[in-house]
Amino acid sequence: MITLDTVRTAAARIAPHVRRTPLVSAGALKDNPYPDGQLLLKLECLQATGSFKARGATNKLLSLTDEEVQRGIITASGGNHGLATAYAGWLGKTKTTVYLPESASPEKAKKLADWGARVVFKGSVWDEANREALAVAEREGLTYFHPFADPVVIAGQGTTALESLEQEPDVDDFVVAIGGGGLISGIALTVKALRPAARIIGVEPTGAPTLSASLKAGRVVALPAITTSVATLAAMQTEPINLQIVQRYVEDIVLVTDDDMREAARWLWFEMGLATDLSGAAAVAALRAGRFRPAPGRRVCALVCGAGSDALAGR
Repeated sequence: MITLDTVRTAAARIAPHVRRTPLVSAGALKDNPYPDGQLLLKLECLQATGSFKARGATNKLLSLTDEEVQRGIITASGGNHGLATAYAGWLGKTKTTVYLPESASPEKAKKLADWGARVVFKGSVWDEANREALAVAEREGLTYFHPFADPVVIAGQGTTALESLEQEPDVDDFVVAIGGGGLISGIALTVKALRPAARIIGVEPTGAPTLSASLKAGRVVALPAITTSVATLAAMQTEPINLQIVQRYVEDIVLVTDDDMREAARWLWFEMGLATDLSGAAAVAALRAGRFRPAPGRRVCALVCGAGSDALAGR
């Protein structure tokens, strides 16, 4: 079970190894996506390794025994969780293997290697890479880091919300990108424990509506195909733990296109000087594209969850 105490324990455990990222008011904008209220940006793109994923992976590492760490760690990722796991391996001084789908960013693959991880490409989507990582973990006795369905990882991601509400206790709406559902799970259960009236809005790509499809079906379903180019938001299915939390605590999930995310990433660079990947721009994309329209006068926190050069490269 994941509780507020679990999240607070995670926050204390990981504090020496992660950054307290800024929560900034997005003011003085040429093109404000929410002129009727206050837009706040939680800059997890400035987190260690460039995303919130460092919180969950570090919490996972520090929850393990020495023997579990030293036999080596392994994961599958669209990029950001892999970087966080490589960081955890660096902290734990152990070998790290990261399986990536072929759609993963070459930039992130290089960063993984720079962190000392062994990188293996497998399959066209995360789910295929993950099946191989699980098989190798079983065969070689490696410790597996799940990117979104491990309660310890979810508690680590929940520290993002804990920190945000310490910085601004009166946030009314949290807008959160969804890949497999780990970030929104941790944020939702933490926010609802501390500020029950706040609303949680998820954001998925139109080409990978993983949680949306499962919510409609009332059970975990596998998507027939992934058509988004955003590997970090491209899970074919969620897991029961994530679906249950989302069913209980998340008010709505909206869909954005890849082009919406590209435009938002360019806007974040132009307006704020922030270099984000497309997943990092997804929450802002929901506002800019009008997929989520907050009521006037609310304090809206958009999670800028990942760094990258997508806007700069014009991808």
